[in-house]
Amino acid sequence: MTTSSISPGRRIWLRFRQNRRGYWSLILFSALFGLSLMAELLSNDKPLVARYNGELVFPVLKTYSEKSFGGDFDSPADYLDPFIRDQFRKNGNWALYPPNTYSFDTLNYFATSPNPAPPSGENWLGTDDRGRDVTARLLYGFRVSVLFALALTFTGVLLGMVTGAVQGYFAGKTDLLFQRFMEIWSSMPELYLLIIFASIFEPSISLLLVLLSLFGWMGLSDYVRADFLRNRNLEYVQAARALGLSNAQIIWRHVLPNSMTSVVTFLPFRMSGAILALTSLDFLGLGVPPSTPSLGELLAQGKNNLDAWWIALSTFAVLTITLLLLTNIGDALRNALDVRRKA
Repeated sequence: MTTSSISPGRRIWLRFRQNRRGYWSLILFSALFGLSLMAELLSNDKPLVARYNGELVFPVLKTYSEKSFGGDFDSPADYLDPFIRDQFRKNGNWALYPPNTYSFDTLNYFATSPNPAPPSGENWLGTDDRGRDVTARLLYGFRVSVLFALALTFTGVLLGMVTGAVQGYFAGKTDLLFQRFMEIWSSMPELYLLIIFASIFEPSISLLLVLLSLFGWMGLSDYVRADFLRNRNLEYVQAARALGLSNAQIIWRHVLPNSMTSVVTFLPFRMSGAILALTSLDFLGLGVPPSTPSLGELLAQGKNNLDAWWIALSTFAVLTITLLLLTNIGDALRNALDVRRKA
């Protein structure tokens, strides 16, 4: 196959695969994110499936009372209770537990070690100062961080592309007015606004996403604006105008596809920034609600419990690996989109 017969998309993919570090970083990051999406099947305090008195039950999908398994109370069954576990061992009963038998908010009332407990066969990475399993909180916290980063990256890219396209394509007074607006908007104290809103409203992921999205689009907007300013007067754009295409058609079908290099290149780096932003705000107590698993909250616990080294060390390792993988992917994307490189 000759180089000229390769499609542009495949040529980019071949250049991306040439960077082995970025290619394997993408595979590893995708695998870790896929595992985190199945967190309920990997780390949960409820059995995935059980057989009790000849009937199959699915505690991971449905809440059962303690009476359903021979107990005395109508409250939800505690599947870490030695009595409930013993019930699943009698008369041919059985239960299939996840590999890690703790969820992110599980409190083991039958633990034998004081909290925070060091790593053991029961708690692979130990427990925090409230007795919650660190492995489970890292797994669920990683999922929350990546999903938040994806949402923040999507909104930031969408706003940045729209504003940058409008500025670069129409230029003139439109560009001038947008630039003055961005100068004023970027001078607003983002951290102070977050502190004010955190004191007024109840903390939530949606509120945090909205507030960070209001400021996260400006960096990308400058790059899209520069690409549109460069491409708006090229021959193919002038030919499209001569054929009578509308401005929206020219932007969408001609200029935007040729201005996507900066957008695609910055995606992994924007995700890294979003993860760091969420972790930092959670560390300061300005992020997600306290009940939500968070990497920043684990770092704060590690700071407050320096003798429990396993909390800070494991969280720092997860953050370092995540940001390193995203950085490698971003470098590989940047090289793949460089037309001077051959596939």
